Amino acid sequence: MSSCDTCLVRNRAICSALSGAEVEALNTIGRHRTLEPGQSLIWEDDESILVANVVEGVLKLSTGTEDGREQIVGVVYPADFIGRPFGGRTGHSVTALTSAKVCVFGRRDFDEFARNHPALEHKLLERTLAELERTRSWMLLLGRKSASEKVATFLIDMSERLVDTGCEGDGTSLSRFELPFSRQQVADVLGLTIETVSRQITRLKSEGVIDLPSRREIVIRNRDELEAQAG
Repeated sequence: MSSCDTCLVRNRAICSALSGAEVEALNTIGRHRTLEPGQSLIWEDDESILVANVVEGVLKLSTGTEDGREQIVGVVYPADFIGRPFGGRTGHSVTALTSAKVCVFGRRDFDEFARNHPALEHKLLERTLAELERTRSWMLLLGRKSASEKVATFLIDMSERLVDTGCEGDGTSLSRFELPFSRQQVADVLGLTIETVSRQITRLKSEGVIDLPSRREIVIRNRDELEAQAG
């Protein structure tokens, strides 16, 4: 049995467009790599030499500002595709926020494989268009929303990608997830101060919208209200 047969994201990643035989062929040019939190896979402005599917964990996309600070410009999750196929230089660094496992391909080998498998090229185009829509939504979040709307929107987005749905004893559905960011990183992502982020999260807890069992664990208790506050 190949590693593709037991892959946790086999049916959601770009390789879902391929037949069993094609997946086996793709598997011959890929390799698994494990990353520890803080370890980078791709560096900003480097030549694009590899691409990868995220199998487990959460990674950040970041770029350096003129004054030397880091700006987080996106987050990738299991089944997401990272890297820039078909040449060029990478526009951001890719760094693990949690322990992560990725399936890595040499970019040139992957490019050749994709050219010979139109279904995979089509899947890449779909992913690119979806990423463009997420980028547009992110620009709206950063440029037009208030602090309370930003934090609420951010928590909804995290819950949709990281959720572990549980159930209260009375049957109430909950969304529970572990936030892979520190509050300072959340502030950096949203263009807010850490004090503002902490104040908004504390307010949501006091209103009964969310619960905070631990420093990073989030439980959404009233999703309708959180979505209303997200605007």
